[in-house]
Amino acid sequence: MSMKITVALCAVAVVIGVQNPAGAGDNSFVGSNKCKLCHSGQHKSWKATKMANAFDLLKPGSRAEARKKAKLDPDKDYTSDTTCLPCHVTGYGKPGGFKSIEQTPELAGVGCESCHGAASAYLAEDKMSNKNKEYKAADLAAAGLTKPTKQTCLQCHNNKSPFVGKDYVFDFEKRKAQGTHEHKPLKYNHE
Repeated sequence: MSMKITVALCAVAVVIGVQNPAGAGDNSFVGSNKCKLCHSGQHKSWKATKMANAFDLLKPGSRAEARKKAKLDPDKDYTSDTTCLPCHVTGYGKPGGFKSIEQTPELAGVGCESCHGAASAYLAEDKMSNKNKEYKAADLAAAGLTKPTKQTCLQCHNNKSPFVGKDYVFDFEKRKAQGTHEHKPLKYNHE
C-alpha cells in the first residue's frame, strides 16, 4: 500500500511518495533491543554504525565544524527539532514511533525498524519469536517486515540534507555492499 509521507531532512522538509516503510496495518515500533534477542550478531554490528548513533549527532556541539560549514548553529540542541528527527530516530510521526528522548529512548537513532518496518506484528508469538522458530519469510512480510530498498534509503540520504551539496547522489549499490550491519546466517530455514 503506498502513501505520501512527509520526510523532513534536518532543515528541509520534502514530500515524497514511498511504499509504507512501517509495514502493514497498525504495526507499532518496539525498538532494536527486541531484535537483539535473536539477532545479536547483527545488533552488535549495527550498534557500532553511524545510523545507530544518529540521534547523538543532534546534540549541542556534535560535529561542530560540519554544522558551521552547513550554516547551522554548532551549539544548538536539535534533539527535538521536527525537521531533523525523521532521519535521526526510528518511527518519528508514526504509531508507536519516537516521541521524545524521555518518552521513547529505545527509538533514538536509526534502528532496525527504520529499514525493516515497525515490528509489533511480525514479532508476534505466531510469527518471529522463540516460540515459533520455524516461521516463514512470507508470513513476516505479510505482517509488515520489509527488505530495505533504494527508496527506503533515499528518504534520508538525498541532496536535501544541509550536509551534502545539491549535486549529491546516493550510491545505493555501493552503500549496500558496505553494509549497515553484518549479516549473520540464521539457525533455521525461513523460506
